[in-house]
Amino acid sequence: MNRFKIPFGFGCKTIDDICSDNNVDCSTFLAVSNIISNRKYNGFSIHLPTLVSYLKEAHSYILDYMLPAIKDILIKGVHSHNSNDVALLVLKFFDSYMVEVRNHMQFEDEFVFTYIDGLLKGELNPEFRISDFATKHNSMASKLNELKDIFLQHYCLPNTRDLNQALFNIISCGEDLISHCEIENRLLVPAVEDLERGVRSSKINCGGDTSHAEISSTDHREESLSEREKDIIRLVAYGLSNKEIADRLCLSFHTITTYRKNLSYKLNIHSTAALVIYAILHRIVNMEDIRTLFVIMHYC
Repeated sequence: MNRFKIPFGFGCKTIDDICSDNNVDCSTFLAVSNIISNRKYNGFSIHLPTLVSYLKEAHSYILDYMLPAIKDILIKGVHSHNSNDVALLVLKFFDSYMVEVRNHMQFEDEFVFTYIDGLLKGELNPEFRISDFATKHNSMASKLNELKDIFLQHYCLPNTRDLNQALFNIISCGEDLISHCEIENRLLVPAVEDLERGVRSSKINCGGDTSHAEISSTDHREESLSEREKDIIRLVAYGLSNKEIADRLCLSFHTITTYRKNLSYKLNIHSTAALVIYAILHRIVNMEDIRTLFVIMHYC
């Protein structure tokens, strides 16, 4: 509620009344709440200004409150028992992570959200599409998990209240970052893609620049695939698991699962079998290679 700027003290009012009193789009509020609660989020219309405002507040909370709070308690928890070089490396690791998250969120604040504001005004940037953002987007939570595992499995320190609180905050922040990423991937990106299509269509009807507007939705999807995404589709078609793909491409397992998720949303393809067909039809893989692979697997 804080990120929607809804104050406490709402009594027995309905969700619709609370949203109306605070100028919050109720459908967007419900979609976000359902994703966070692991409930069905489909069927809700998304009001982009409301969603962008929510995401900006989330960025501010994570950057200005959650991460600094973790650092403060980490300093207390680590230095109270062990001021050696390992402790300094742990703090340096977290400092570099904070910079990485800040850069990631500042890019969204200053570029992606500005791009969306332009679209809402009917302005189209021919150099950028929201799919460019989606293909490179991840939750930023993997390094927090690494830090948690360092403490739990490798770094022998007394289980003090400070260290226990630090680990709790790290886990909580990681979960927040993951749900935040899900909201952007599942709600923001599809809503912006719809808006992009509407703006392009409007420009066609008005006789404006049609160099991008004339691309059909299917062609747009295929054209917007990066070489890395094609590599992943190719390896999926060859029967490799996400872990095997991660090892082959020297990427993390989490990165590959994020790519797979984004590909599902971008192509509207949610099964491996359908992805193989797509890869064949778009000549990402050769049909003969797939047929040979099938024969080998059959006889094995």
